[in-house]
Amino acid sequence: MKIALAQISPHLGNVEKNFDIHLELIAKARKKKADLVIFPELSLTGYALKDLVPEVAMTPSESPFFAELKSLSRDISLVFGFVEEKREEKGLFYNSAAFLSKGRILHVHRKVFLPTFGMFEEGKFFAAGKNFKTFETPHGQTGLMICRDFLHYGAAYLLFAGGSEIIIIISAAPGRGVSGAKGFNTSRMWELMGEAISLFSSAFVVYCNRVGIEDGMTFAGGSFIFGPSGKLLGKASYVDKDFFIQVLDMDIVREYRKKLEFKRDDKPEIILHSLQRIVKSYED
Repeated sequence: MKIALAQISPHLGNVEKNFDIHLELIAKARKKKADLVIFPELSLTGYALKDLVPEVAMTPSESPFFAELKSLSRDISLVFGFVEEKREEKGLFYNSAAFLSKGRILHVHRKVFLPTFGMFEEGKFFAAGKNFKTFETPHGQTGLMICRDFLHYGAAYLLFAGGSEIIIIISAAPGRGVSGAKGFNTSRMWELMGEAISLFSSAFVVYCNRVGIEDGMTFAGGSFIFGPSGKLLGKASYVDKDFFIQVLDMDIVREYRKKLEFKRDDKPEIILHSLQRIVKSYED
């Protein structure tokens, strides 16, 4: 399987320009015979939207942008970020990620953990998602997360327990603290999480971040792919736009799950029982 990571710098609030960037890089990925191309968080809109959120929101079943992307997904699977307004929930907006393949929307993940502190204001403009789900794709069992979801390690466990072989995170993570050739000081946090989750989930972890500057935030790039042994397979620039393709051998997920046995020994029923007890103690 060939996977392409498109580390871009979206234009804030300009869906048309961002859509053109998507079309250009999808065409590039197709020429390189990629099976899947992944874009960052809110790749169709830019991140620091604030009051622009309602203006750029789209309903997947009604959006002409989605219609064209679904058509393109007949030949190559797509993951991208957008502002979602569900038909049955008018006036509520989600920071969402879509997985399209074979001309269909296979899954939409709505960001659960919305940072609302310091420079982050997502909770003021977005509703929170309520679920983490593993779903079937032509490339294997897959799970989606958006940015801060990945830093809550319980979210990765839910995808592991659900059988995810590929965990995809799309992100718009700013960088803080310069660390020379090693990028930003905060880059290590994401890479450490990628290394740990890939190893202990025996899964591929694919993280696609953005670059550029918006509203005083400098985004940290550094998109990466870790294999199911915890080995780094590929990484993008920390500063510049980037596009790279990595071949993934999906058969090795089986090999590492036989060898490491974390999946065999998993006991989600015990986790569930313990969490129920913990939550009940909060109520008491």
